[in-house]
Amino acid sequence: MNKKQIVFAKLAVWIFAFIPLIRIFWLGFTNNLGANPIEFIEHSTGTWALVFLLLSLAMTPIRLLTKQVWQVQLRRLLGLWMFFYASLHVLTYIWLDFGFLFDEMVLDVIEHPRILVGFVAFVLTIPLAVTSNQYMMKKLKTKWKTLHKTVYLIAILAVLHFLLLVKKDLTEPIYYTIALVLLLGIRVFYHYKRKAVMN
Repeated sequence: MNKKQIVFAKLAVWIFAFIPLIRIFWLGFTNNLGANPIEFIEHSTGTWALVFLLLSLAMTPIRLLTKQVWQVQLRRLLGLWMFFYASLHVLTYIWLDFGFLFDEMVLDVIEHPRILVGFVAFVLTIPLAVTSNQYMMKKLKTKWKTLHKTVYLIAILAVLHFLLLVKKDLTEPIYYTIALVLLLGIRVFYHYKRKAVMN
């Protein structure tokens, strides 16, 4: 793909990424957020954070499978949208769920492992978002790649957070778990395939 097509691809990501946010505002404006609006917003923002996380992780497996490289240029943008929705997810929890009552929130985090797992995943995303620019890439050099490998741990924690949150129907989180296993499995397969060729 040429530069113009890459620009259009990034624009498409921006449009796609805004749709869930617009939907939340529209449903809120029309009073259609359901019986528990806060829970709806938490679920929606958390789900979309996970979607963008998995999409960002999919760029390299797509390259490995198709030999196409253009989509890798979308990875940083997808990762930043993941951080945006994850931030909204956490903000909803802190503000709408607990009204900034940090003492109660800390107790909730301690008492419920699912919240702790999600909180750790979010904290780990902060350094990735802060360093997702050319300046930090040049400054950190080889350390940058090492730091950004924590995205795999973040993905595992995010999926685990989702699995622990759901009490009855695990269908949806299982779909995301399968997607993550496939994406990581493709990376592992090609890693060992490359090592076998080199040996």
